[in-house]
Amino acid sequence: MTTTTSGTLYLIPNTLGSGGQADDALAHIIPEHVRAITARLDYFVAENAKTARAFLKLIAVKHPLAKPLQEIAIAELNVNTPAQALAGLLAPLLAGQDAGLVSEAGVPAVADPGADLVRLAHQRGITVKPLVGPSSLLLAVMASGLNGQSFAFNGYLPTDAALRAKRIKELENRSRAEKQTQLFIETPYRNAAMLEALVGHCQAGTLICVATDLSLETETIKTMTGAQWKSQLGAGKAPDFHKKPTVFLLLAQ
Repeated sequence: MTTTTSGTLYLIPNTLGSGGQADDALAHIIPEHVRAITARLDYFVAENAKTARAFLKLIAVKHPLAKPLQEIAIAELNVNTPAQALAGLLAPLLAGQDAGLVSEAGVPAVADPGADLVRLAHQRGITVKPLVGPSSLLLAVMASGLNGQSFAFNGYLPTDAALRAKRIKELENRSRAEKQTQLFIETPYRNAAMLEALVGHCQAGTLICVATDLSLETETIKTMTGAQWKSQLGAGKAPDFHKKPTVFLLLAQ
């Protein structure tokens, strides 16, 4: 009787945005060994097959792929994927095939629907291997100057103005009580509304960091108090962050 050893689920980091020439677009952000592992896989799970193929095309510039790009299997996993479909995504791994989980940007399973698949992989006894790559959240904490010993990521805040204001005050109070940095993100076209809400509802001394286009040539990171941000916005000096991926952080004093 023969037994099949399960494949490994590699968690493959993606870039945080486009930029650079094709021959060096990944070199400064995705480690060499990660690109080499990615190139040898022929089954991927991704949020969007089209963008995953674009990522693999960049991988192929320096590392020949295991198969022609159009022959590589890419299964989609996004917010619309029903829970009962996850087992099927793992079927090739249970049959012994290695696979890669790729996010739209940054690392998989963090602010990403891949977390459920990773949990199920553990339940099924599949080896999970995280690979080194860019995380906008950690880069933001590193560059903010806020508390890096204790921080919490809170995902998206409510879009309703009243609920958002309530949530901001809750996070500020938690930050003050626990001396904890609070992180959150916003749909890029609502960045200006988010910063205005922070300035309007946080106390004057609360530190607020706005980190935009992390790891890209257009990267900007600025930490100021609520009062300083209010002055900046009042002078018409808002950050250049419209429709750009941005991480917001606050630390109450």
